[in-house]
Amino acid sequence: MEKHLSRNLGLDLIRATEAAAASSGRWMGLGKPEEADLAATQALLDILSTVDIDGSVVLGEEKPGQHPLITSGLQVGTGIGPQVDIAIDPVDGRLQLAMGHPGAISVVAVAPAGSMRSLTPAKYMYKIVVNAEVASALVVECMDAPAAWTLALIARAKGKKVKNLTVTVLDRPRHVDLIEEIREAGSRVILRPDGDITGALLACVPDSNVDVLMGIGGTLEGLIVACAVKALAGGMLARVEPQSEAERAAVKAAGINTELIFSCSELVSSNEVLFTATGITEGPLLSGITYRGNRAKTNSMILRGTTRTRRIIHAELVLD
Repeated sequence: MEKHLSRNLGLDLIRATEAAAASSGRWMGLGKPEEADLAATQALLDILSTVDIDGSVVLGEEKPGQHPLITSGLQVGTGIGPQVDIAIDPVDGRLQLAMGHPGAISVVAVAPAGSMRSLTPAKYMYKIVVNAEVASALVVECMDAPAAWTLALIARAKGKKVKNLTVTVLDRPRHVDLIEEIREAGSRVILRPDGDITGALLACVPDSNVDVLMGIGGTLEGLIVACAVKALAGGMLARVEPQSEAERAAVKAAGINTELIFSCSELVSSNEVLFTATGITEGPLLSGITYRGNRAKTNSMILRGTTRTRRIIHAELVLD
């Protein structure tokens, strides 16, 4: 049985995210995030069922309205080929897609079996993500230090002033204090209504104007981001942060230590990762899908950890 993740596998995964983007893009601006997400999920799983992998979903989202077809432990692929861990987000930025706003993408990340850390049933984690320039300077103390301290460290590593840093944060009530700290430090803030993965990618790619992602987002998104960070040689710290008593109880029952801080390599131990994404709505990294007749134009990205390559692909699909 093949053990390594081939270059061609990345192209197979892109076919899956393209299908998800093409199906969900029809729902742009219609105010129906659940319907768009379901369309993307079904299209993505249909393509993955034809891919020669023996895949197991590491972390699903078993809650109403959140990818009900994708559950932890779900087997995907033909069962032939490399055994892999897989993390799937058919629509990262569901609210943005529903409102017709920029930045919604479809994402799949794959790593050799046993290399993605399973954090079921944790739903949320605090994350800090930076690019390769800052990765070696990111220390565990950043997770509990005032934002100003962390921003000063990042600014020093980048040779910038703190006031010239740009921080991306999800626009959530839980981040009121964090946002205030960042503003008081003098850094600029990009508040994203949705789309945790896109925000992290912006902080990690070398040619972005975003310097760091900070704040609490999804655990599933965190695992996917860790694969991208690995492939880009960036830096990441994360810690499980339950957002309800029910989640806290479930996490405790599962024996997950909420004080433990994970590095990127502790979330995904292998360098042999593949990260693929296709734009759904127009965004800062990828163009949105466009339709003409029975064809759709897509813009996708493949990150490959073994070679540290980033490929941007433009394709034209024939639709059913």
